Amino acid sequence: MTTMTDASVREFKMPDVGEGLTEAEILKWYVQPGDTVTDGQVVCEVETAKAAVELPIPYDGVVRSLHFPEGTTVDVGMSIIAVDVTGGAGAAVETPAPVAAEAPEEAKPQARQPVLVGYGVSVSSTKRRPRKGAEVPAQEVAAAVQQELNGHSGRAEANGHGGHSAALTVLAPQTARPLAKPPVRKLAKDLGVDLTTVTPSGPDGVITREDVHAAVAPVVPAAPEPVRTGPVAPVLPAPVASYDGTRETRVPVKGVRKATAAAMVGSAFTAPHVTEFVTVDVTRTLKLVEELKSAPDSYGLAGLRVNPLLLIAKALLVAIKRHPDINASWDEANQEIVLKHYVNLGIAAATPRGLIVPNIKDAHDKTLPQLAEALGELVSTAREGRTSPAAMQGGTVTITNVGVFGVDTGTPILPPGEAAILAVGSIKLQPWVHKGKVKPRQVTTLALSFDHRLVDGELGSKVLADVAAILEQPKKLITWA
Repeated sequence: MTTMTDASVREFKMPDVGEGLTEAEILKWYVQPGDTVTDGQVVCEVETAKAAVELPIPYDGVVRSLHFPEGTTVDVGMSIIAVDVTGGAGAAVETPAPVAAEAPEEAKPQARQPVLVGYGVSVSSTKRRPRKGAEVPAQEVAAAVQQELNGHSGRAEANGHGGHSAALTVLAPQTARPLAKPPVRKLAKDLGVDLTTVTPSGPDGVITREDVHAAVAPVVPAAPEPVRTGPVAPVLPAPVASYDGTRETRVPVKGVRKATAAAMVGSAFTAPHVTEFVTVDVTRTLKLVEELKSAPDSYGLAGLRVNPLLLIAKALLVAIKRHPDINASWDEANQEIVLKHYVNLGIAAATPRGLIVPNIKDAHDKTLPQLAEALGELVSTAREGRTSPAAMQGGTVTITNVGVFGVDTGTPILPPGEAAILAVGSIKLQPWVHKGKVKPRQVTTLALSFDHRLVDGELGSKVLADVAAILEQPKKLITWA
């Protein structure tokens, strides 16, 4: 890649498209060198650890070069495309190198980049202050102390005061704060890793995600050396593990799947999970769904998708209203329980890029038609891969519908920062005792996982029992809502 020095060429850097993200993968280029672009035109699609996002260019001109090919993971702040803002009809153009290239020196990040192109914080020229305790090596400190004790006269000459020396101050070395990016610090916090004990492997002593994961990996103790009584056999090199490309496929873990894996590990080993189950007859709920579908105009649901998930979501919202303490989070830093007076209802969605959990903001305030509209938009956006990072932030309680895969139930892991997640199993026609007789009824199993630091058994049981009661007798939505 050639560095651009022409003043007419503008370098567009990879922005931070979600708070705190440090890198993104270029999925697709929509322009090529020589193409004309205008302010606001989408030039590429990138995938962050949270979602796929389209990036617009913030100026007019002609594409001079693409610095990275599709499939390359680029750090936030690195230049990804150069545009000749004068039109550059005769300017030479460049194509992306077949492998990831180093960023131009002037394109390396100097400070936090804007969240959106053309908006957000400005670049700061503030420089990093030297760390205390790093200025004076231990040998020099010891020598200085010895000179002070011996009344070394050389200090006067060095100070230029003709024999009047300044008092020598020796600072005790302080423990330096480990260098790590905010996402790495959060990962370490979630996994309970003290960064001061981690050996950094990044440039300039920066701790990486891999360093944090290595710190929590189990250490295999070395086997004791056997007592040798005979001739020592020659040490042979360990066999190298072979990889059969015709029978195995290796898929790099990155983007949404990588972020999900880290989040699930952090949640599983941070929040003490408890899961409770209840099997319930939902025949009446299914009848209500069919009634709403048959006359959508009568209920304000015309043009909206009506399914069992809609009523399950409404049932959970009503249960949370009756038991608001379950809608909370744990603040480890301040050792506080944060009670939420709003419900951002997360809906787990399986996508080609992995599991994502977008949420419906302020779901507690929505009517049934409004909730149906929000659910429809959430699902369609997720399937199309257009879910924004903002849509996946701030969730408080989540529903995961494993029943769509024919699964009866499960023990879901909490999304980080949430206190409860409800798993809905498949709805099947089963023999059930109804009004004293065994009859075929529509039955499902609900599972509620919750953080036992926030939710005790009584509270969790009451919430799950309320959801089951509403689904068994949906008329309770009128009296309990």
